[in-house]
Amino acid sequence: MSKLRRDHKLLITIIKKGKAKKVMKAAKTAGSEGGTILFGAGRGIHEKKKVFGIDALYEKELVLNLIPEDILPNVLNAVLTEAKLYEKGKGLGFIIDIKKTIGIAHMDYEEVVKEDIEEMTDDIKHKGFDLIITIVNKGDAGKVIDASNRGGAEGGTVINGRGSGIHEKAKLFSIAIEPEKDVVLTLIKKSFTKEVLKAIEEDVQINQPGKGISFVLPVEQTIGIHHLMKEAP
Repeated sequence: MSKLRRDHKLLITIIKKGKAKKVMKAAKTAGSEGGTILFGAGRGIHEKKKVFGIDALYEKELVLNLIPEDILPNVLNAVLTEAKLYEKGKGLGFIIDIKKTIGIAHMDYEEVVKEDIEEMTDDIKHKGFDLIITIVNKGDAGKVIDASNRGGAEGGTVINGRGSGIHEKAKLFSIAIEPEKDVVLTLIKKSFTKEVLKAIEEDVQINQPGKGISFVLPVEQTIGIHHLMKEAP
């Protein structure tokens, strides 16, 4: 019997500082196996633009949940309710389509892969860019960047966050601990995407339980990389 084929979506929720933990819990209760919390700053339409004449930025938390499409409505409804996103000034969320994932070693289903890299023509392979997002345990970002460089990437950007996966059950005094994470962003020419993913699989052993996850997003437009733009229309 053939495996069930499932498509993945990335749900990104941006809320005020201190709300992410409850959003993560709601998503996991609805079926999400885990997620990552990132810290940032910003300003919404309902927040003051200036405080004492100084441009104001407010601390924010970003929750990233990679979710199979068939349970997305349940997770989305749970997050919407918990974060009260239907009310003004509470935050926002959006969904991004995922081309491919690696590192979900426990999944018992076959993933739907868009624009399968093996089946793409040489002309399509060499056009444009992909963004590879790799989430690993804190301290492993260097391994990801080194592997990416070996696969053809020129570098990477590391963001610190926290999160929990299906294999992480640590507690302290009966309080769940969310391990610190490194999030590595790698902008790569499509012609190198397959090789970079292969290098990450080999060097970081990301397909082993608890090692992390990596997924690919299509990039529609880039700026500031003039030397690469000449090579990749």
